[in-house]
Amino acid sequence: MDRFVSNFTLRLDSKGRVSIPAPFRSVLTRDGFQGLYCYPTLDRPALDAGGNALLTEIEALIARFPHYSNERERFATALYGTSEVLRMDGEGRVVLPEALKTHAGITEAVAFVGLGNKFQIWEPHRFRSELAEATEQVRALKKQLGTQGAAPKAQGARE
Repeated sequence: MDRFVSNFTLRLDSKGRVSIPAPFRSVLTRDGFQGLYCYPTLDRPALDAGGNALLTEIEALIARFPHYSNERERFATALYGTSEVLRMDGEGRVVLPEALKTHAGITEAVAFVGLGNKFQIWEPHRFRSELAEATEQVRALKKQLGTQGAAPKAQGARE
């Protein structure tokens, strides 16, 4: 599979390193990216991470705006100007820079969360809250979608 799926919680070691989960490393290897591309998530206290597939999506997003436009430069600043390319050691570990850890509130442990073409890195307690909220919203959407496709009730039918 060439998608990031599932979630894993791992601790930072005494040197501030964390192991990238083996399934995520496999996806990065198949993607051909040496290391890990990582930047602060724009709307959440988390980090977006991935490889060439993520960079391709970022390029496509930025390319939607005219050259030299304010929008293009703002997206480039937000997505490239705050990013890091992290190198994995021989055991698949990376060191998260302080600025990235501060953005995500990471101190002792890290939650890796697969999102298909990319994954996010969260402080585990924040991720659990985010997951609970996302699950609640998806349940509401599922219910809404289910009622949109329902056949109309016959007049006089009981509920």
